[in-house]
Amino acid sequence: MLKFQIPLLAEKVITKLQKHNHKAYIVGGAIRDILLSKPTYDWDFTTDAKPEQIQKIFPESFYDNKFGTVGITSEELLKQFKLKKDTLKKDNLNPQDILEITTFRSEKGYTDRRRPDKVSWGKDLKEDLKRRDFTINSLALSLIPSSKPINKDEKPLKQKNKWQLIDPFNGQKDLKDKKVKAVGDPNKRFSEDALRMIRAIRIAAELGFTIEEKTLKAIAKNSQLLIHISFERIRDELLKILKSNHPKDGILLLDNSNLLKIILPELLKTKNITQAGHHTKDVWNHSLDSLESCPSPDPIIRLATLLHDVGKPIAYRKKKEKITFYGHEVVGERIVKKIADRLKLSKKQKELFVILVRQHMFAYDSKMTDAAIRRFIQRIGKENINNMMMLRIGDRKGGGSKATSWRLRELQERIGKLMYTPLQIKDMKVNGNDIIKILKIKPGPKVGQTLEKLFKEVLEDSKKNNREYLLKRIKEISS
Repeated sequence: MLKFQIPLLAEKVITKLQKHNHKAYIVGGAIRDILLSKPTYDWDFTTDAKPEQIQKIFPESFYDNKFGTVGITSEELLKQFKLKKDTLKKDNLNPQDILEITTFRSEKGYTDRRRPDKVSWGKDLKEDLKRRDFTINSLALSLIPSSKPINKDEKPLKQKNKWQLIDPFNGQKDLKDKKVKAVGDPNKRFSEDALRMIRAIRIAAELGFTIEEKTLKAIAKNSQLLIHISFERIRDELLKILKSNHPKDGILLLDNSNLLKIILPELLKTKNITQAGHHTKDVWNHSLDSLESCPSPDPIIRLATLLHDVGKPIAYRKKKEKITFYGHEVVGERIVKKIADRLKLSKKQKELFVILVRQHMFAYDSKMTDAAIRRFIQRIGKENINNMMMLRIGDRKGGGSKATSWRLRELQERIGKLMYTPLQIKDMKVNGNDIIKILKIKPGPKVGQTLEKLFKEVLEDSKKNNREYLLKRIKEISS
């Protein structure tokens, strides 16, 4: 017997539509997650009610698209149904979460390989489920007055609240077999919406599933259709793959399906680039192993870990059987800047991505001075120290070494002791106003230049971050 909990708000939405003599069902990924006993956050509904009818039933809803999707926040539903505020907590919902109710529809024409050119309202649930992407997402739940199946596609779930599963495309079997399979002809599904190809891989990576053979072949066959999809959408799916529990498998699937050459062609150039020293694998396989070993769940840090050696194919040199990659981190910096722009990363994401790749070759020796370590912290940024360590751990394990070493531990200890010493100009005991007052000058370049000179001294010796000393030095520097 399957056991699951349907949120009270979701049940109320279905009940409300049924009371107005409409067919209504819970659909989509929520059912998949329920059957997999995973946390569920998104609740979608489908109904034979048209958008204007839905809005009459739910007055506080909004409708501003041509696809028949009406949205309403959980907070507004709470008010409409006069439920207590703690209902949201019990339902695992936030006040601004949007529950979407979509009219049954059929679709025709996909000129842009993303959205249908024409949408027609329908009255048949099976026709609506038929247009969806994968069998495991083409499931529906119906609230019925008895446990008797409505038709041959409906299989009763023995629940006290009498929910019934509708599964016309054997999605339950594919869930059991851990397969991602397209509904109907996969070539048709991917020609309708090319983003579905990378979404198939993302779902497989998140769930630890394989992709059904015909579906995978269809992705490879139609891979060029991905050029019609905006990189903002591709980026979102890629970051979800990297954030998943199986990021390495996801990247391998992108490669096997010919999608990686569109998304990250630079990474493919690392194949068969042999390495020396402790490395036993080529750059490609080392990069994949490093990604798999990265302990951070942050997709940007994982992306940097995957691409930390992307400059090696260009920096590769071999002389008398000796292989070197001098300056590959500098080459890599240039490459990942272009990748960040292509993926439309935010300014903050790009800065982190580039810093991690550029600075990943840091080395430590016990003889390093505190000043040298402070400069290292300044280059990376205090907020990025832990992120850099996450990359280094992935890099080490991906190269066959242990996660850490005595050098890395000692460096971390010394960084911890120095983190509270002056690392930025704003940490000094004097500021621009002191310079303006002492030198009797107006704000301008000289103020900044003087601060820089003082900061270099403080960076070398944190004991010099003494207000009395620095005020004296301001006079000396200017004379």
